[in-house]
Amino acid sequence: MPGNFLIVGGNSDIAKVLTENLLSQDANITLLVRQENLPTDPTKSIDIVVGDATQEGDLQKAVQTASDKGTLDGIVHCVGSIVIRPPHAMKKEGFEEVISTNLTSAFLTLSIGGKSMLRNGGGRMVFCSSVAGSIGLVNHEAISAAKGGIESMVRSAAATYAQRGLRINAVAPGLTDTKMASKILASDAMRETAESKIPLRRLNQKQEIAQTIHWLLTAAPDNMTGQVLHLDGGMSNILV
Repeated sequence: MPGNFLIVGGNSDIAKVLTENLLSQDANITLLVRQENLPTDPTKSIDIVVGDATQEGDLQKAVQTASDKGTLDGIVHCVGSIVIRPPHAMKKEGFEEVISTNLTSAFLTLSIGGKSMLRNGGGRMVFCSSVAGSIGLVNHEAISAAKGGIESMVRSAAATYAQRGLRINAVAPGLTDTKMASKILASDAMRETAESKIPLRRLNQKQEIAQTIHWLLTAAPDNMTGQVLHLDGGMSNILV
C-alpha cells in the first residue's frame, strides 16, 4: 500500500531523504516547513504547508491537509536544533527557545496529529531525539533536556495509546553529516575530533537515519512501540 504521511520539519536533510524514500513507494506526502524552498514536481504527490511547528494553528493546518488526502498512516517529527553552550553562558530565553523548538513542537505533533490518527483507528508516529538525550555530553544541557523530554514523552505516549492503535517510537542519532551540523564540522580538525568520539570513527549519515524512520513507518512489526533506536555508531552503548 502506498500510504499517506505527514513530515513535520520537512526541510531537514533527513526529511528530504525520507521523502524520496516514501515517494519511491508512491506514497502521498505532506510537509510542514518554515520556508517553501523545496523544489516542486507536479508529478509527485507532495503538498507543502508553510508554518511553524511550535504553533498549534500551523500544525492543525498541516494535519488537515494530509488528512484531506485520505487516512493518515504515519507522522514524523523531524524538527530539531543544535545548541552547544554551557548553562552559565545561556540566557533563559535561549533555553526556552531550545525547549520550544524541539520538545514543544514534538508535543503538539503528538497531540494534534495523534488525535487525527485516533479517529481512524491508529497509525505510526516517529520522533527524532539525539544521542544527547541519553548520555552526558559536554555543553549539551539545553538540547539534552529537550531530547530527553522527547524520549520520555514517546514512552508514555506509547503506553497511553497502546490499546488504541498508535505505535509511537523515536530515533536518536549521533552527530550526523547534515547542514544543521555544518558549524561544528567546519574544519578537518573539528570533524576529526567529532569522529574520534564515535566507536565507528565516522559520522552518521542522513541516509541511515532516514532509512530507519522509513522502516518504522512502513515495515516495523506491530509490537514495536515505545522504543528509542540509537543510531549513533555505538556511542551511547559501547566504549572502544
